[in-house]
Amino acid sequence: MAGFWGKRKRDKEELDAQDADLARRARSALVAADERVRLTTDELAFAEAELGPGATKDLREALDAVRTHMQEAFHLHQLNHDEIPDTPEELRTRNARIAQLCEWAEELLDDRTTALAEPIARARRAPEIIAKVRADAARLRTRIPHARETVQRLGARYSAHALAQVEANPAEAEQLLGFAEHSAGIAERRREAGQREQANMALEASTEAARRAETLIDAVETFEVEALRAESTLAAIVEDSREDVAVALKEPATPAVTAAIAALQSALASLPAAGVNTDPFELLTRLREANAGLDAAIATARERAARPIPPLEHVRHAIDDADRQLAVVRDVIAGHRGWIGADARTRFAEAERTRIDLDRYLGTSAAATTLIDEDHREQAFAMARRAAFLASEALQLAQRDIDSSRPQSGPGEWGGPQQQGWGGGRRGGGGNDLMGGILGGLVIGSLLDGMFD
Repeated sequence: MAGFWGKRKRDKEELDAQDADLARRARSALVAADERVRLTTDELAFAEAELGPGATKDLREALDAVRTHMQEAFHLHQLNHDEIPDTPEELRTRNARIAQLCEWAEELLDDRTTALAEPIARARRAPEIIAKVRADAARLRTRIPHARETVQRLGARYSAHALAQVEANPAEAEQLLGFAEHSAGIAERRREAGQREQANMALEASTEAARRAETLIDAVETFEVEALRAESTLAAIVEDSREDVAVALKEPATPAVTAAIAALQSALASLPAAGVNTDPFELLTRLREANAGLDAAIATARERAARPIPPLEHVRHAIDDADRQLAVVRDVIAGHRGWIGADARTRFAEAERTRIDLDRYLGTSAAATTLIDEDHREQAFAMARRAAFLASEALQLAQRDIDSSRPQSGPGEWGGPQQQGWGGGRRGGGGNDLMGGILGGLVIGSLLDGMFD
């Protein structure tokens, strides 16, 4: 007994210590969150001065929500210290809620202020960024004449279709640089006028325009390098493709392989003569697709050779076998309705569903299975065998149900020594089973089964 009371005392002391720690954490969180609200209020003022009210809308709304919930936290803390006595459970619930509200408030303000940190830093570096945009624009302008010369040189070697992706790049880059310099001037004037939000929008537009202009100029030089690489790769693929055609001609002549060989030969024949302006990227893509098609056709042919296709006669026999077994099960269930259980019926339903799926797969009726192409025989054979297997299982289960429900001969049962015959005065337990068959509409079937057993 002393041990019992000692344990209860230790448990109470431990719970009291936990409650005291929770109360300390709630008070500390309340102070920290309140200070964070005051600090964020100052940060909001600075952010609005740098970015304008539109960019700081999310932070302002978050601050309003936090102030509302902090009022609840302060109210709960006040209830903990009013003159009305509180139970430990009430104090524990309030302190937990205070800690939760304060944690939520700090996380929300952290998220909103972090999102504004980069725009604020960029706005404070506006003079530096404007100077960089102007310097970048001046540097990129010196590259435009070289980009134009490169496009002209490429035009003598490649087709207009190939050059379409970079031909207009120098002109577009020059327009973007003019827009970047103009936007930088607007950003500078709006900032001096105190219109910070408009200034920041113009500043962002100018930096983006300068970045896009540089990308367009770089793309011209990149195109020249990549086009030379594509020509080199094309020569190697042409040689490989011719070898692939020679090898493919030795493979089994399936329709798919023959069509793939013709497609690759057509792609090789369409290659322009030397000295003609071409699009090496388009030619490379065409040859690669034709090569991939030939590889896939050969792989399929080899796989099919390793796994022979069932002869048409085997497929037809499998379908006929499935139909016969389904017909047998269908008759058994119809003749013994009251005795067939759920398992047999389920197997039969699944077998019928598989047979219907087979017809849908072939796109024909059951009477039109004389023409099944090679591409469909293997799957049709598998589906037919599946239907036959399920029907066989259904028949076995149905027979089991019939055997377990049929009356057995014995003393006091139907057909036993004490049985007085149809309409007699006495029936044993087997008579009750037979009556179940009568009620199920199975008298004829069960009597015939008994005669021929």
